[in-house]
Amino acid sequence: MGLFRPSIYKKSIYDINYGLLKEKGIKCLIFDLDNTLGLISNKRCPDETRELIDKLKKDFIIVISSNNTRKRLKPYLEELEICGTSWSMKPSIKSLIYIKTKFKLHKKEMCIIGDQIVTDIVAGNRFRIKTILVDPLGDKDLKITGLNRKLEAKIIAKYEKKGLFKRGNYYGE
Repeated sequence: MGLFRPSIYKKSIYDINYGLLKEKGIKCLIFDLDNTLGLISNKRCPDETRELIDKLKKDFIIVISSNNTRKRLKPYLEELEICGTSWSMKPSIKSLIYIKTKFKLHKKEMCIIGDQIVTDIVAGNRFRIKTILVDPLGDKDLKITGLNRKLEAKIIAKYEKKGLFKRGNYYGE
């Protein structure tokens, strides 16, 4: 499965064992924005997400890497007091290279967390960092994401037949 298989698969960002990630040497958590940290309809960061990120900032460098616009990303960055990259063009690894360089990280210290296999997980796997897939928070997506979801469904169906991956079968730390 390689390129399309996440290291860890959890229902949401609230189900991840961040303590274990820290124990394993992860120093930087790179979150996707839409349908990972908040719904596309959220103009501001949800309270529950802000509380989680505030706790995580004590132990990790927190960054958002989004394929969306700077205008969409800016309210989250300001509220959470973190940095991020817009127009990341995932599965391109350019934003991951930028983050690695900016924070003087080793790849083994980085982890990307997102709701899409064909963008977030593929980018992380191409860059050879830990990847965590979470279920999307909502059903509403950007138009381009709708196309990605169709491709993702075909990938998942192919791997379900082989018994390698199934939506809803969570695994990992």
